[in-house]
Amino acid sequence: MITLYHCASARSFRVLWALEELGLPYRLEMLPFPPRVHQKTYLAINPLGTVPLLIDGATRMTESAAICQYLATRYGPTPLAVGADEPGYGAFLNFLDFGEASLTFPQALVLRYSRLEAGRGLGVVAEDYTRWFAGRLRGVDAVVATEPYLAAGRFTAADISVGYALMLAEILGLDTHFSDAVAAYWRRLAAREGYRRALAAQGQSAWVDQLEHGPT
Repeated sequence: MITLYHCASARSFRVLWALEELGLPYRLEMLPFPPRVHQKTYLAINPLGTVPLLIDGATRMTESAAICQYLATRYGPTPLAVGADEPGYGAFLNFLDFGEASLTFPQALVLRYSRLEAGRGLGVVAEDYTRWFAGRLRGVDAVVATEPYLAAGRFTAADISVGYALMLAEILGLDTHFSDAVAAYWRRLAAREGYRRALAAQGQSAWVDQLEHGPT
């Protein structure tokens, strides 16, 4: 049985979404956000204190985009993966990493300095990385302005990776930077049954509540 350690609406949502799209059985361990602060016993399981942590037999993984690729490859064949012999393979790998490295990274700094540590007076950092995020969205817009998905003409794990970044943007109020094409793409992703099942699986989002009311 696959076990996923997860905080509601955190990066680990990518993995939860992938599990639901694949229809794999799994055990979900919900943690408070951030677990390294609010559930220190978790450090004995994952010294990083981060989510996700996926345990699949002897396999332990902590990088959300890599886990999505692992699941699609390990438990395929599935349309979520793009083969090396397919024309969209390069785009698949690129956007799989782009979702985390180019889109979620700046949002993490916006979250930290505009919400979680707003009292430190570093709002200018949040503003700078908001502009970074908005600029990087052009890479998504360039594809979805003419294609329904990011690679191989179908929904893949790359869309899960980027889709989570768009979900987080909506939570943070950064969706005002979406072009019409990106907004329509996000609506397509959010309408998927796999996405909706993942939302239902994580239940009430204490993490979103924390963003709205401040950390406790």
